[in-house]
Amino acid sequence: MDQKILSAVDHTLLTQTATWAEVKQICDDAVEYRTASVCIPPSYVKRAKEYVGDRMKVCTVIGFPNGYQTAEVKVFETEDAVRNGADEIDMVISIGALKDGDYETVKSEIQAVKAACKRRILKVIIETCLLTEDEKITMCRIISESGADFIKTSTGFSKAGATFGDIALFKAHVDAGVKIKAAGGIGSEADAEKFLALGADRLGTSRIVKLAKQEHVESDSY
Repeated sequence: MDQKILSAVDHTLLTQTATWAEVKQICDDAVEYRTASVCIPPSYVKRAKEYVGDRMKVCTVIGFPNGYQTAEVKVFETEDAVRNGADEIDMVISIGALKDGDYETVKSEIQAVKAACKRRILKVIIETCLLTEDEKITMCRIISESGADFIKTSTGFSKAGATFGDIALFKAHVDAGVKIKAAGGIGSEADAEKFLALGADRLGTSRIVKLAKQEHVESDSY
C-alpha cells in the first residue's frame, strides 16, 4: 500500500457497537501505518488521546449522524471533545436548514462550531447523497465563506457515500484554501488513488488500513 494513501486516511470506527478494545486496535493500527488520524466516537476521545498521546491525531464527530441537533448542542459537543483532547472535529450540517434555503443558519452554525474548535481542524459533513447538485454547490460556497478547513462528503450512515463526481464538483467550486474529505464506501486502493487524484486531501475509511494489513500478512507468508 502506497504510504501517500495511508497518510491521507482518517482511520475510522464509528459503529454503534464499537468497544474500547476495538478503538484501541484502530489506534494501534493508525500509529503503525502512519495515517492522518483516527476518527472515533466522542465517548472514547479522552481515553484514546491518553493512549496515543502525540503519536496520532484523534478526530471525532459532532451532530452525528443526522445533523439536526441545535447549534448550541453542537457547540457543547465540540467544547467537550476539545476538553477531552480531540485534535480534529467532523461536524454534520443542518440539512433541513439547507433545504429550507436558510443559508445564514447553516453558515452561522458552522462558524460557531469552528470557534469552539479553538484553532483545531474542522471538517464539515454535508451528506451529499441527500442533496441536489445545486445544494452541493451552495455548500461549497457556504463552507468557503465560513472559515472551516474541509468540506466532507458523507457520514457513512446514510444511503450512499463518496462519489468521484462529488469530489470533482467540490474541487471546481470550493475556494483554494478549503480542503476536501471523501468518506463512505472507499473500499479499494484504486478507489483511494482516484479520490486523491480528483482532489481529495483526506479519506474517511476503515478498509484501506485493513487492506494494508492484509498485504503485510501475505508478504510475510512468502
